[in-house]
Amino acid sequence: MSMIIGRQEFGRPEDAGKVLTTEEAFTLLNEWVLNPRLQLHMKQVGHLMKEWAKEKESLNDADQHRWYIAGLLHDADWDQWPESHCKRIIEELERRHVDPEVIHAIASHGPVHFGVEPVTRMDKMLYAFDELSGLVHAYSLMRPTGYDGMELKGVKKRLKEKYFAANVSREEIQDAADRAAVPLEELIQFIISHQKNAV
Repeated sequence: MSMIIGRQEFGRPEDAGKVLTTEEAFTLLNEWVLNPRLQLHMKQVGHLMKEWAKEKESLNDADQHRWYIAGLLHDADWDQWPESHCKRIIEELERRHVDPEVIHAIASHGPVHFGVEPVTRMDKMLYAFDELSGLVHAYSLMRPTGYDGMELKGVKKRLKEKYFAANVSREEIQDAADRAAVPLEELIQFIISHQKNAV
């Protein structure tokens, strides 16, 4: 089953800056995503994207929201339409005239799967957070105290264990960190510090 999208351009230039409100995004998420674990993952990645845009990129509120929406909706079609993953949410956001940069970020969050290369800062950070967020969360579930007291070295140890969260691609995690030009340790520490606050 190929999930290659088959194009590199998304949305309309005249829709730059247009984005769903938080309420609209959550309505879509709740209609499309029935799996609570996937919902949580999407909320976590959305939160990480917003906090990174704020703390590390010093972006304004409007741009932080654009990053948030890209993270929040990146897997919106995976639950009910896995064979159309990415294609269906892209088409839905194009229909709603969402900012093409937000749509491109979603289209490029798995370049080996979708055939779209991460180009912008938003693209690269969504790719960087996606798989790594899942691995850190899996680690939190096996710890009695969850995220409290979690340390970088513990995550790095699990990262080296190929049987832990085996569905998480270590190659993609490293590739994403390299493309974002952010040390893996910094990404992990950021996730440890922020992910538990996602709602």
